[in-house]
Amino acid sequence: MTMVSASGIRKNYDSLEVLRGIDLEIEKGEIVAITGASGAGKTTLLQILGTLDRPSAGSVRIDGTVVSDLKEKELSAFRNKHIGFVFQFHQLLPEFTALENVMLPALIGGRSKSDARSRAAELLDFLSLSARAEHKPSELSGGEQQRVAIARALVNSPSVVFADEPSGNLDSHNAEELQSLFISLREHFGQTFVIVTHDLTLANRCDRKIVMRDGLIQPVA
Repeated sequence: MTMVSASGIRKNYDSLEVLRGIDLEIEKGEIVAITGASGAGKTTLLQILGTLDRPSAGSVRIDGTVVSDLKEKELSAFRNKHIGFVFQFHQLLPEFTALENVMLPALIGGRSKSDARSRAAELLDFLSLSARAEHKPSELSGGEQQRVAIARALVNSPSVVFADEPSGNLDSHNAEELQSLFISLREHFGQTFVIVTHDLTLANRCDRKIVMRDGLIQPVA
């Protein structure tokens, strides 16, 4: 089953053409890495696939819905329910505990506080963070913060998780743990991941590696 499909994606910023016609399909439960030199268009593509930006031309379909056709309010609701995000710098809210940070997308999506708390606690337990649930981000290590961010991305059981340089701010030990974690989450939850990364070790452990150059996907050698 195709989970993410992009057809003819182009993105221009005034006269600058960043994406020059991207066609891409990602299957349910697949872990795909998008790599390439800085300026190749990786993050722009991720933002468009993740509905954070709109293409200048082309269409994106996620889990059967043509998201590029949705209006802003519809798109926001779809994003909350179907898409999870993991970023390099975690973007946890400093005033909230780990548990509260994980609960937030569920609460925004309209789930009850008790349901959101139960799901968040379940994920933190799976990620070996139960003992850190009541700690705030400043009291957590970089690796722990990233695992909290992953739990937050998973709390609404999204169709796909998009990760932008998720190991970029981690030391080698935590980066290796993160690589294993993505595989474990796919095995346990059937989760689909699309990962933009410069980390070739992480990219090579994914099911498939997509290499971008000058706004285009390079043919497989």
